Amino acid sequence: MRTAVKIEEAVARIILWVSGIIILSVLFFIIFHIVSNGLLAINWEFLTEPPRAMGREGGIFPVIVGTIYVVGVAVLLGAPIGVMAAIYLTEYAQKGKIVRTVRFFVETLAAVPSIVFGIFGFLFFVIYLDWGWSILSGGLTLACMILPVVIRTTEEALKAVPDSHREGSLALGATLWQTSYKVILPSALPGVITGVILGIGRAISDAAAVFMTAGMAALVVPTSIWDPARTLTVHLYVLASEGICFERAYATATVLIVVVLLLNFTAHWLINLMMKKQRI
Repeated sequence: MRTAVKIEEAVARIILWVSGIIILSVLFFIIFHIVSNGLLAINWEFLTEPPRAMGREGGIFPVIVGTIYVVGVAVLLGAPIGVMAAIYLTEYAQKGKIVRTVRFFVETLAAVPSIVFGIFGFLFFVIYLDWGWSILSGGLTLACMILPVVIRTTEEALKAVPDSHREGSLALGATLWQTSYKVILPSALPGVITGVILGIGRAISDAAAVFMTAGMAALVVPTSIWDPARTLTVHLYVLASEGICFERAYATATVLIVVVLLLNFTAHWLINLMMKKQRI
């Protein structure tokens, strides 16, 4: 009997190792293929000048600035709302049908394709509110899209905090808000940051919702939230789908990969720093 169990464990371990190696191999192959083709076109001109000839020449500086603006608006508006909603659902709301219904719709919203958010943003922000194609319209649309991710990850991080922390704080006379703000949230902050980073990653990687709301302008650096803008993902989509210049499409994809990697490394650094402070 023990021999059969050991054989099953060995087979399961081999299957898991093989699956992990296959996944990592595919991931590294994709990244290597993109970066090896994209590095050849990346230079100072590419990073600091606007595109010319529909993207065949010049650079992507206005696109980089547009990406920062659109994603920045989305995070500044979506992350606080998502965190506060998660705190309410976890700490304040009475467990019952209403909370279960809200969580069901949040999970459903997380599975909605980005093009649906794009249509909503186009009809509501661009047309109904008459904001036009702008950074604000695109940022608000992305904020709606990242809300479910931030809410669910923040909820799980808050639930992971031991109940003894809550009970001890309340026993010392702290209010529920003081307990949530000064005891629970700091303990759950690494998980909250992870959720925000995941939301940023989804916002950066989306094209469908952005080009329907933020526009396609790429020649001029946007100066206000009412200006249209083009993000890196949309620029990459235009270059590749219309066959304008695959070399510069690879270069844009390389820059996008570097940005995502920097975000992930920064998130891990912040999480480790906060964990060390909590241990101290």
